[in-house]
Amino acid sequence: MMDNNPEECSVCFNNYDDNQLRPRTLPCGHTFCSQCIDNAIKNGQLTCPSCRAEHAATAATQFPINYGMEALIRKLKGIEVVPEKTLPAKPIKAPARGISKKLHSIMEEQKSNISSLITSCEEVLSQLGEYRGQLGDWKTHHLQLQDRLYALVEQNKSAMKLLELEDTSVVDMTTQGEEGKIQLQAILGNLDTVNTAQEVFMTINEVDQCNMEVENWLQKCQELFPNVKTVHTSVKVQETIREALEMTTTETGATAEPVHLGDSASSIMNKVQEITGEIPRKQLTVEDLRRMREPVKRLVEAGRVLAVQEDKDGCRSARITLEDGQLYLHSLPRQPTPAHAHTLQESEVVGMLEPSCTLAFFDLGWAGSTRGRVTIRLTPDTPLARQFVLLCTGQRGHTYRNTKLLEVWDKGELGESVVGGDYESNDGEGGTPLLPDLQGEYRKSGRAGTVLAWGELGGPRSTQFIIITRDLQDGYQWTDVFGEVVSGLDVVMAAVNHIDITEVTVVDCGVVLPL
Repeated sequence: MMDNNPEECSVCFNNYDDNQLRPRTLPCGHTFCSQCIDNAIKNGQLTCPSCRAEHAATAATQFPINYGMEALIRKLKGIEVVPEKTLPAKPIKAPARGISKKLHSIMEEQKSNISSLITSCEEVLSQLGEYRGQLGDWKTHHLQLQDRLYALVEQNKSAMKLLELEDTSVVDMTTQGEEGKIQLQAILGNLDTVNTAQEVFMTINEVDQCNMEVENWLQKCQELFPNVKTVHTSVKVQETIREALEMTTTETGATAEPVHLGDSASSIMNKVQEITGEIPRKQLTVEDLRRMREPVKRLVEAGRVLAVQEDKDGCRSARITLEDGQLYLHSLPRQPTPAHAHTLQESEVVGMLEPSCTLAFFDLGWAGSTRGRVTIRLTPDTPLARQFVLLCTGQRGHTYRNTKLLEVWDKGELGESVVGGDYESNDGEGGTPLLPDLQGEYRKSGRAGTVLAWGELGGPRSTQFIIITRDLQDGYQWTDVFGEVVSGLDVVMAAVNHIDITEVTVVDCGVVLPL
């Protein structure tokens, strides 16, 4: 549907502005105001109001400003629409008389020069608008950082207050202990000087009373010190602030040497990219991913790097994410590529897996949420492993994504296993192989975590897989093993114990890229 009002948010119908209603573009390509995006985020997830695509999100600020939209709005604001009835009649150009061809040529040249200058003005004005939007974004980031710094300072003050209270308590208890010690020393001296039975009884009574007070003091010290909350808070706050300070170096701080652009004729935003170290969208390479330097790392963490694949039906794009130091290539759904994204060809990214992929993953979910990630180490250079990679990445259009687990065998007993992987009918009856020949040299295993093929190799269910969740009985082994769960077996076991295994879905899948 054609959007006749590009200057307004399609959710709240308010015009975009430079504050809370700044236009921001989601990874699916749709644009909404910051306020509506914040309101739509629930439990770390954002559902696009237009296409219902799911995006991981905690705040609108993690999505980029649509500077092109802002520039368009500023341009629209500068145009006065004149009612049709009041438009003056278009003057009819009379043929020029008394002007020589040479003068006419000069006039045409001047008109061409002026038109060229107007075009240049428009380009620079657009660049200035985009730059101003970037400046506004940076100011917002600085305010957010300032708030976080203030929060660290307040945490430090709270920790110091707890330490002061603990110190006061220690001083009071120390005073009591010293007084008790002096009293015991005095009594010890008295015991050497008593001469009568009455003095002995009086001294012994005094000893009993003093002993009881000192023993109570000793027990109280053991109970009161150290105060767990005080010590834990102090250590954690120190660690947090120390790590934050250690990350700040003179190279990245305010005293860093400026970049000298010289007489560069490049555009304003290209100069900004040169200063900040950001990589222009058309210049990102697979080698940049391998090196994972800070500018590239920031792009990946912001969800701005995608692998794309063109086919006869259009474009598909896959997310590339960085989690816990590992780089993940997700499956290829058919979705629009955001204008702000840095893209790489899927074939180039998959080329990073050569000579063979050894790690694949899928995320299991049920009851409306993702429950965990399962990572599988594949047996290199086997047809079943290569087919598994194809279905995890979706390179050939078919994928394990959105398929469900089908059934559980021997639940609660030795050899307990779960079946999944019917990308065709999703009911256990499909799973046509993607490779012409799946025969190969496969190992045997009966251990929990083993991943193997279900059904005859090359048969109509050849893409279905089995994951063993409990060891088989001693001496028993499955054949056609092509992988092993290296993390997330507990997630599979939790799925097996779910009330209905067919409610468990492969929410997402993909492969781990080597760095």
